[in-house]
Amino acid sequence: MSERLGPIPDHALSEAQRAAAQEIAAGPRGAVYGPFVPLLRSPELMSHAQRMGEYLRYRSAIGVRLSELAILVTARQWDQQVEWAIHAPIAAQVGIPSSVITAIAARERPGDMLVDEAVVHDFCVELHEHKTVSDRVYADALALFGEQGVVDLIGINGYYTLLAMVMNTARTSVPEEGAWRMPD
Repeated sequence: MSERLGPIPDHALSEAQRAAAQEIAAGPRGAVYGPFVPLLRSPELMSHAQRMGEYLRYRSAIGVRLSELAILVTARQWDQQVEWAIHAPIAAQVGIPSSVITAIAARERPGDMLVDEAVVHDFCVELHEHKTVSDRVYADALALFGEQGVVDLIGINGYYTLLAMVMNTARTSVPEEGAWRMPD
């Protein structure tokens, strides 16, 4: 399948697109890639989305390690290879064990998670699969993360679902480099 909304040549960018691209390139991401390539067609949406994502990815109340775990569960739920290829190595770098990453990729519940990892995993899976979260899982998340952490966890799931929808529709190309691939 060919990419539907690939990169826009620099000479074809509108002023609004150029400004939005420069905003992303100047931030922690350092470049326009992945979901921001198709989102550039709507520069105002892209700017708002990237600011939300910057908070959720780098400064959420649950921390980077657990945010990366939530991103992986979302990527798996949406079969989103680009999200997976970007975030699986980051998750490994910030302390998510490779056995947990491998189990999520295989659509299995990892057996060797820390308590906070298990709560995040179960919360995300329930939210995606049941469109809600059980009282037990909600109470576990609330006890560990407080209300702000629960809301941020919901936000991570929603934000990365948005990006997965964008990339799945746009057929965003998966980075060739790296060994992190989800099985089909």
